[in-house]
Amino acid sequence: MAPPAAEQYPFETGVYRPPSEGGSYSLLLRFTRNCPWNRCEFCAMYKTEKFELRPPEEIMRDIDAIAALERDLREISRELGQDGQVTRDAAVQLIGRCPDLNYHQGFAMVFHWLLSGAKTAFVQDANSLIMPTDQMVTVLRHLRTTFPTIVRVTTYARSKTIAQKKHEELVAIREAGLDRLHVGLESGDDEVLKRVKKGVTAEGHIKGGTKAMAAGFQLSEYWMPGLGGRDRWEAHALETARVLNAINPHYIRSRPFNALPDTPMAEAANKGTLQVLTAREQLLELRRMIEALEVTSRVCFDHAGNYWTDRRGNLLFTHSYEGYQFPAEKPKVLERIDEGLQADNAQPRFLRL
Repeated sequence: MAPPAAEQYPFETGVYRPPSEGGSYSLLLRFTRNCPWNRCEFCAMYKTEKFELRPPEEIMRDIDAIAALERDLREISRELGQDGQVTRDAAVQLIGRCPDLNYHQGFAMVFHWLLSGAKTAFVQDANSLIMPTDQMVTVLRHLRTTFPTIVRVTTYARSKTIAQKKHEELVAIREAGLDRLHVGLESGDDEVLKRVKKGVTAEGHIKGGTKAMAAGFQLSEYWMPGLGGRDRWEAHALETARVLNAINPHYIRSRPFNALPDTPMAEAANKGTLQVLTAREQLLELRRMIEALEVTSRVCFDHAGNYWTDRRGNLLFTHSYEGYQFPAEKPKVLERIDEGLQADNAQPRFLRL
């Protein structure tokens, strides 16, 4: 095998992905760069970056470069008598022949993905479903053909973008190989959505979510406990439940609001125009939302932001990506919330049930 050059493996890898689509298990492929909306006032991602559509030919070259990397790792493995398996020894040998791989942004990610079985892929960045449908179909087919071991491909998507696609387009994208959509619902309350500049209404969320479900996608909807502050806590909880009940997605994922530095909402919190909920108040809001939830979804707390603890100091909720199956485990989630409230001896100052 001739010594490879670093330019044999040119491909882009973005930064962001959901916890359930990362770690060592997902191939991160950048179909678009950054976020086409980029106005949400709670978000600190992409703010200094410009959105760009990538040409399909460029994305497919990335896929081919990753395939070449896999091929060379397996060839070295055979040279080492390791039967073509992707191993640490093969990776060390390849880096020795191509030292620039030490600085390659995606080499370690691809290596660990191959070690884990090369089964899942996540399409970056924030809203790649905005690509023209024919282009996305072409690239997805190339991905699936190149890596037949892949069993699931997922991406972030905006409700408004889904709603703007025809049903036939969504079906074509799904049949080409995109299985799951991760959608930032954040809230079902129109006032909260307007305040945070989400760029969609509650009915827009319902339209996008129901279209995704009708097209056969697995759907993960994310909401943010605490996003409405003290003045909108109850409307935020009840309207979010209403919207999720109308969609009935496969997954509902909790991402508690945190006023991130250098965001407009952090500035509002510092000025006092936004009153941020305490941990206990977030639990009270969470209880109101869960009480109103009538779905057959899996309700998940798979993020470090779900930090509430019980009287023993253990996390209230499992951080499993599969969460709790509703409605069967709804009483269990309510019991865990009550346990968390009992663990906090302080009485709520602003919220009343």
